[in-house]
Amino acid sequence: MISFQDTTVKTGKRNIGSEVIEGFRVTSRSPYLYIALVVMAIGFLLNIASQTYLHNYMSEGKTLPMLSDLILDHIPFINISFFYDLLSLLVLLLMAVYVFVYNEHKRLPYIILLIGIFYIVRGIFIVLTPFGNPPMFNGSGPLNGFSKYELGVYPSGHVGNAVMFFLLTRDKVFKWIILGGIILIIITLLLARGHYSIDIFSGWFFAYAIVTFGEKHLMKFDQSNCNKT
Repeated sequence: MISFQDTTVKTGKRNIGSEVIEGFRVTSRSPYLYIALVVMAIGFLLNIASQTYLHNYMSEGKTLPMLSDLILDHIPFINISFFYDLLSLLVLLLMAVYVFVYNEHKRLPYIILLIGIFYIVRGIFIVLTPFGNPPMFNGSGPLNGFSKYELGVYPSGHVGNAVMFFLLTRDKVFKWIILGGIILIIITLLLARGHYSIDIFSGWFFAYAIVTFGEKHLMKFDQSNCNKT
């Protein structure tokens, strides 16, 4: 019989509840967590500032160029922009479940830091390469509260985030599921004209480059590497 009075889940000799609590306890005491949170906040604010700049630029009557695209020019337009936002949220939720199930809380400073770095880089590049949204782009639907600010497309944040989660996940099952999510995000982005193909591919390569850089220079933020006492 399973007792519902138990407040933790036990698997073999592991006490998952205690591991989760301990993981959060150690992580919350780490200064690296708060450094990472600051970096992520800077990244998000920089993206908002960059998109606001582009919005104000267009409000002055100026235009951003639309580009031709070998892939977009040969596939139909289907207004399913709602789904790439939804899929991105599901991939984020899946990553959160992965962190919980596999007790990866000590890696949170590292994961958050890399996400922040990605958005800092993106915030810079969408201003350095300020071309307009693809033709027929009609906004991202109800999940996006900043529809009029959806400017600046290079690189893709949807793809970059998902690829980063794919690279940071250690479990093969979660990797395959996230990879499936990435493929669906790419398909819906292309069909809904949410991004040019170059934005999508650059999102992949930017994420890979940042994770590779992190593995070489930022592993001190990964608290799972600390020696256990």
